[in-house]
Amino acid sequence: MDALDRQIIAALRANGRATYADLGRQVGLSASAVHERVGKLESSGVIVGYHAVVDPSAVGLGVTALIGIHPTDIADDNEVAVALGELHEVESCYRVAGDESFIVKVRVATVDDLERSLGRLRRIPGVARTRTTVVLSTRFEGRPNTADEDGDVT
Repeated sequence: MDALDRQIIAALRANGRATYADLGRQVGLSASAVHERVGKLESSGVIVGYHAVVDPSAVGLGVTALIGIHPTDIADDNEVAVALGELHEVESCYRVAGDESFIVKVRVATVDDLERSLGRLRRIPGVARTRTTVVLSTRFEGRPNTADEDGDVT
């Protein structure tokens, strides 16, 4: 992966719907050259997908919480992660260092729904307890992290 690939990735992270012609203009390549590079980035697993960014409140998911999951002494992290992945309200799951094994981001419609979600989380084998932080507002999230070839964020 070279500097041009990194520029293409940065452009796609900013606008995943950009055409190959648009990308080519941004990085100084032809549309066909960009198409070939994007194909290689996809087949090598660098680009793993494309998705729509949706306003959670607009689809009725007005409550966001970050939940720390403390494991039992005999918990199997892989089994816990699989069980977390089966809960539709869990949007993201991070394996972390520290007292907690995982931090999950949950989006639900109401605080009552959050309470029910916490009950389901606590019933997962291997979960000893949880610590919940309710998000009051989101200043930004999911922004593209664009770095130059030296790793400096631009």
